[in-house]
Amino acid sequence: RTKGSGRKMRPLCLTADGLYYLRIVFHIETDLRGAKLAEIPVCPLSAGYIEIIVIHGIMRRRNHNGFRIQICDLPRRLHIRIKSLLNLMFLSSADLCNSDKTDGFLKHTTEISRTNFGGGFLQAGVSELTMACVCIGMTLHGGIITAMGTFFVFSDYMKPAIRMAALMELPVKFVWTHDAFRVGEDGPTHEPVEQEAQIRLMEKLKNHSGRDSVRVLRPCDVNAVTECWRMAMENMDTPTALIFSRQNVKSLPGHVDYSQARKGAYIVEDAENFDVILLASGSEVSTLIDTAELLKADGIKSRVVSCPSDGLFRRQDKAYQEQVLPADARIFALTAGLPVIFEGLVGAHGHVYGLESFGFSAPYKVLDEKLGYTPENIRKEVLAFLK
Repeated sequence: RTKGSGRKMRPLCLTADGLYYLRIVFHIETDLRGAKLAEIPVCPLSAGYIEIIVIHGIMRRRNHNGFRIQICDLPRRLHIRIKSLLNLMFLSSADLCNSDKTDGFLKHTTEISRTNFGGGFLQAGVSELTMACVCIGMTLHGGIITAMGTFFVFSDYMKPAIRMAALMELPVKFVWTHDAFRVGEDGPTHEPVEQEAQIRLMEKLKNHSGRDSVRVLRPCDVNAVTECWRMAMENMDTPTALIFSRQNVKSLPGHVDYSQARKGAYIVEDAENFDVILLASGSEVSTLIDTAELLKADGIKSRVVSCPSDGLFRRQDKAYQEQVLPADARIFALTAGLPVIFEGLVGAHGHVYGLESFGFSAPYKVLDEKLGYTPENIRKEVLAFLK
């Protein structure tokens, strides 16, 4: 019964000849000390999958040092809130739930085991392909939303299942954390360098319905993560891949309109009559924000663009693409992966600073310094590019 309405909700009917699905719209507000849930209208849909739409997610904490949070840590909080409303979501992790933060969901359910098939969490062990196939099978059965988490580098083991989910247009959620070379302190084998380029090839392919075969999202900070999770939960037409960092990431300036992430690429910092566009996704965006500040001392005015989804951006109308990345602009892109990720967006007169090797093992701050992923070094690279 909906609170205060006096109306009875229609039950979820799982029958052979027809399914009633629920669309649950909920409101999240949290200040990292708790959460408030409100506005939960529930209505039956005649067909389709269960849709969970995160209407609003705000995570803020103000102090004199700014706000830093692991991008991969936010899903832990969202999983908890989703689970508190709904027992129709299922998560799995490949032996890494404390690292990929899916354990936030586990705290509100139980593990599936030989003696407990009523749980909502599967500890898949070191079996990424098996985990993906189980989640796909449960989604095919219907009446449930599935998500699975592991390190990004191990997405290689999941590739056949990813392709199958894309072919079948299943709305499974792939959650990949530890997204770049900065995981080097875990060892050289754990560093994803070519993986983003690989999955973005799937992003460029269309399924038989003409949609992106896999929707790939690599958000730039905690607020962008909220928006990208919202997009993932709304997307019931295709698999969604969420790519998150390992290390803490500084939040962007407060004026950013994160709803524009839905367009694939959007301006996060701008300047009138800019001299250069600085383009990135994920944690590299905050590096470019700091770089733009340094360039002001050189008389260089910069526009900074976050591009969580190249595929979504290319599906926007030409006017919007030209508005964000004008064809005659000088574009400098930064990526922790292969340069090919952004070569198509920077154009013939642009430049991409990326990796051409992999396997260095050291703490992430050391790797940032040694590999040149600091605002100071990127400033030098931008100045050299503009000469």
